[in-house]
Amino acid sequence: MASCPPFLLAPQPPPPLVAVRHCRSPFAGRAHPLTSCCAPRLRRRQSCRCSSPSSSSSSSSGPRERSPRPRQQKQRTEQRPGRGSGSAVDPVGFLAKTSVSDRAFAQFLRDRHKAFKDRRWDVCSRFIDLKEGSSGFELMGMHRHRQHRVDFMDWAPGARYCALVGDFNQWSATENCAREGHLGHDDFGYWSVTLEDKLREGQEPDEYFFQEYNYVDDYDKGDKGVDVEDLIRRMNEEYWEPGEIKSRKSQLERVAKLYEEMFGPNSPQTEEELGEIPDAETRYNNWKATQNDGLSSSSPSYDIIDTGQEFDIFNVVTDRASFEKFQTKAPPLAYWIEMRKGRKAWIEKYVPAISHKDNYRVYFNTPDGALERVPAWATYVLPDAEGMQSYAVHWEPPPEEIYKWRYGRPRVKGSLRIYECHVGISGSEQKISSFQEFTSNVLSHIKDAGYNAVQIIGVVEHKDYSSVGYKVTNYFAVSSRFGTPDDFKKLVDEAHGLGLLVLLDIVHSYASAEEMVGLSLFDGSNDCYFHSGKRGHHKYWGTRMFKYDDVDVLHFLLSNLNWWVTEYQIDGFQFHSLSSMLYTHNGFSTFTGAIEEYCNQYVDKDALIYLILANEMLHELHPDIITIAEDATYYPGLCEPTTQGGLGFDYWANLSIPEMWLWHLENVPEREWSMNKIMKVLISSNHNMLSYVENHNQSISGRKSFAEIILNTGMCSSGSVDDDSIFKASSLLKIIKLITFTTSGGAYLNFMGNEFAHPKRVEFPMSSNDYSFQLACRKWELLDKGVHKHVFSFDKDIMSLDENERITKRGSLNVHQCDDTSMVISFTRGPFLFVFNFNPEVSYELHRVGVDEAGEYQLILNTDETKYGGRGELKSSQYMKKTSDKRVDGCRNSLELALSSTSAQVGIQVGPNLKNLGSNNNYCDRPNSPYPPMMGYGYHCQCL
Repeated sequence: MASCPPFLLAPQPPPPLVAVRHCRSPFAGRAHPLTSCCAPRLRRRQSCRCSSPSSSSSSSSGPRERSPRPRQQKQRTEQRPGRGSGSAVDPVGFLAKTSVSDRAFAQFLRDRHKAFKDRRWDVCSRFIDLKEGSSGFELMGMHRHRQHRVDFMDWAPGARYCALVGDFNQWSATENCAREGHLGHDDFGYWSVTLEDKLREGQEPDEYFFQEYNYVDDYDKGDKGVDVEDLIRRMNEEYWEPGEIKSRKSQLERVAKLYEEMFGPNSPQTEEELGEIPDAETRYNNWKATQNDGLSSSSPSYDIIDTGQEFDIFNVVTDRASFEKFQTKAPPLAYWIEMRKGRKAWIEKYVPAISHKDNYRVYFNTPDGALERVPAWATYVLPDAEGMQSYAVHWEPPPEEIYKWRYGRPRVKGSLRIYECHVGISGSEQKISSFQEFTSNVLSHIKDAGYNAVQIIGVVEHKDYSSVGYKVTNYFAVSSRFGTPDDFKKLVDEAHGLGLLVLLDIVHSYASAEEMVGLSLFDGSNDCYFHSGKRGHHKYWGTRMFKYDDVDVLHFLLSNLNWWVTEYQIDGFQFHSLSSMLYTHNGFSTFTGAIEEYCNQYVDKDALIYLILANEMLHELHPDIITIAEDATYYPGLCEPTTQGGLGFDYWANLSIPEMWLWHLENVPEREWSMNKIMKVLISSNHNMLSYVENHNQSISGRKSFAEIILNTGMCSSGSVDDDSIFKASSLLKIIKLITFTTSGGAYLNFMGNEFAHPKRVEFPMSSNDYSFQLACRKWELLDKGVHKHVFSFDKDIMSLDENERITKRGSLNVHQCDDTSMVISFTRGPFLFVFNFNPEVSYELHRVGVDEAGEYQLILNTDETKYGGRGELKSSQYMKKTSDKRVDGCRNSLELALSSTSAQVGIQVGPNLKNLGSNNNYCDRPNSPYPPMMGYGYHCQCL
C-alpha cells in the first residue's frame, strides 16, 4: 500500500450548516469625494450625479458624532435559498450550529465583525452605500457627457500631474490635462480630465452652455428650434402659482433700496440717528404688515415657530399647508429635455474630441519622473506594435453598431452543471480561437452535452497568454486576443438564448506585476493598489497583493464585480485561489485542520472583510447572482450567511476530490484502492459543494489529464474498444465520473474536453515548448470515434438524468455499504439507489445491498451498457428487482444485484412510490405497465 496521500493530510471541508438568508442594512452617508469636484458629471447611462462641494471636504476626517441613518430597503420579492430573513446579526452564529466551541476562533469572529462594521462605515462615509461604492465605473474611466464633451477620471494619489495622450491629440502631454485645484484633482487622489468636442469650421458655439445632446437618436425635441425664453415662461406658468415668483428686477430693486437706506447720503451717520434697532421678531412683523395682502397670501408661508427648544435644522416646524403644497410639485425637467438635440445636430456642429477606436494612455508626472500608463478603468486594451506597452482603446461605437441584447438571463432550476472552458484553446486548429468561433462552434456542444452553465477562464485582459489568464493586467477589459467587447456580449447573449448561465473566473486574490500595462507602480508609488514591501508580493508566483484595507482599492474591486454583471450580464463568479489572499503566507503552508490555523497571525482579516462586502453587494444588487469559493484551505463558514459569521458564498469547490483521484491513479494499484478513503473525501461535507473529477488545474499545471493517465493514448487513437485494457480504463473513468457527480452538493464542474475523455493535456505556448500551439487546442474530431464517443454518450446521459430528476438536489446521502474488501459502495439519495463495484477483477453474480424502503427497483443507468462501450452482461430480466426482508447493511430490506467488475448501476424505486419521480411521472407504452419510462435517459422499459 502506498504512503498516506496528501489530500488526507489537508484540512477537511467545513461540515454542513443550516442556511439563513443573507441580509444587509446599508447606511446613508456623505457624498462621494469625486462628486464635489465635478458636480455636472453624469452617470454612465446619462443620469445626473451632483452633490454639495462641502460634503466631501470632511468625509474621512473628524469625529463620528452622528451614527448613519439606515436607508429604506425594498423587500425582496423572492427569497434566495440559504439566506436568512433579516434575523439579528450573530457574528458567531454558525459555530453554534456546528457545535464548535473554540473560544479563540469565536473571539476572532467577533473582532472581525467589529472591523467589518468599521470598514463598512468607511465605505459608506465615502460612497453613501455599497451600491454607490460598487458603481465606480459610472464615473471612472472615459465617458461621454451630454454636454458635447468626454470626461475622464482615474485614481493616482502619488501623481503630481495628469494628462491624456493619444491619437486624438498627437500624444501631446500638455494639450489635455487636469485643471488646477479641486476641479482637476481632489484630496483623495482622483484626477479628472475633460475633452471638449471641437466646433466644425463655420459653426457657431451653442447659445447656452447647458445645451445637451442625445448621441443615440438622430433627432430630438431640441432640433425643432425651441425658444428658451418661451420655455422658461411656460415652465414658470406651470410650476409657480400667481404671486409665488417675482421677477429678478423687483428683487434687485428691493436690495438697492435697502442698500440706499443703510449706506446712502440720507442714511444714519451716527448712533443717535440710527436709533435703537428693534429685535428680529418685531422687524419681521413690521415688514409683514407692509406687504400686499393679495401677494403674500399666495406666497408660501415658512414662518418658523419658536417653541423655546434648541434649534434643530433637521426638525424645522413650518406651515404645514405650504409644505405639503410644495411637496406635491414636480420639478419641470420635461421642459429641459425639450432643449436636447439629436445626434445629427451634434455631428453637424462638432468633431468628437476622441473618436471610436482611438488609442490613448494616461500620462503622470511623479516624484520619480514622467510615466505613461494604461488607465486602470480602461474597458478595451490592445498591445502596441512592438508588443511591449499596451494602450487603451476608446470604445464608443455608433448607434447602429451598438450590440443590442436579444435574450434575458435564464433561470436554472435544480443543480448547477458547469462546463469550464478557455476561449483561446477551444478550437481544433493550432491557434488562439476567438469569441466568435467559440459562440458558433462550442456553445451548441455545451447545450447538447446537457450542461446548464458555462464557466469561462482567462477572459479578463492579461499580457501573458501562458498564464492562462490569471495574471490580470486590466480588470475592466475583455482580452483583446479573443475579440472585441461586443463579441463577448454576443457570446453571453447567445449562451443565455440556449438557457446557459455564464460564470466568470475572477481573480481578485492577486494581480500581474506588469508595470507598463498593469496596476503595479501605477502612479509611480509602490503602494497605490498593493501592499508595499514583502507583503505586496506573492511568495512564489511573482504577482502583486491588493491592499484590502484601503477604501479606494475596495471601490475598485467592488466596482469591477458589479461592472461585469451590469455591462456583460454575467450570472456569477468563481473567486479564484482565495488561499492566496486569506493568508500572508499565500496558502503555501501545511494545514492540519486545527481551528487555530484560521485565526492566527497569518490570517489576513482585511481580505475576509472584502469577501463579505463583495458577497453582500452582489447578492443585494443582483439577487440571482451565483458566487463560488475556490479555497484549498476550506475556511470555516464559506457558504454561511454573513449575518451568522460566514462569508456569504453560494458554493464552495472541493479541491480535495481531484487530488484524491489523482493520488489513487498515480500511486495506488487499482486493486488496493480504499473505498472508505474515497467516500471520506467525497461526502465529508457536501453542503453546497461543487465537485469535479478534474478541472483545468489537472490538465494545465504541468500534469496529465486523467484520460491521458487512465487510457492508453496510442490504442485510443485507433478507436479500438475490444482491447481489454481500453475497456477497463474507460470503465474506471465512467464510474469515477458517476460517483463524483452523484455525491456532489448541488453543483458539478467539467473542464472542456473531459466529457469525451480528451487524450491530451493542455500546454500553452511558452519558451519551454518553443511557443507551440500543438497542445493548446481541443481534438473535437474524437467525439464520434471509439472510446471517446462512448464516454461522451455516458456523460451526456448523466447530465440528462440530473436534468430530469435533479439527483444532486435530493438531500443528503445515506451510505449503506462501503467495503474495502469487496470494493463495493452503495448509497441512496431520495428514491435513487447507487451501487458501485470498483473491483477490477471480480464480478458479482448476486451481491446483496441494503435499502431503506421495500418494493421494486428498476435499473435506469448501467455503465456496462454496450452503447457506453461496455459488454452488456446484464440480461433484460435483471433490470427489475424486488426487495426481500433480509437485513443487510443495517437496513430492514435488501436487493440482490449482479455487478460486473468496474461498473456502476443507478436504480429507482417504482410502483407505490411513483410520486418520488421529479419530472417524468408518465407510464411506459406497454399496456397496464406500472413502471415509468426511462426513454428520457436513453432507456426503454424492461418490464418483466
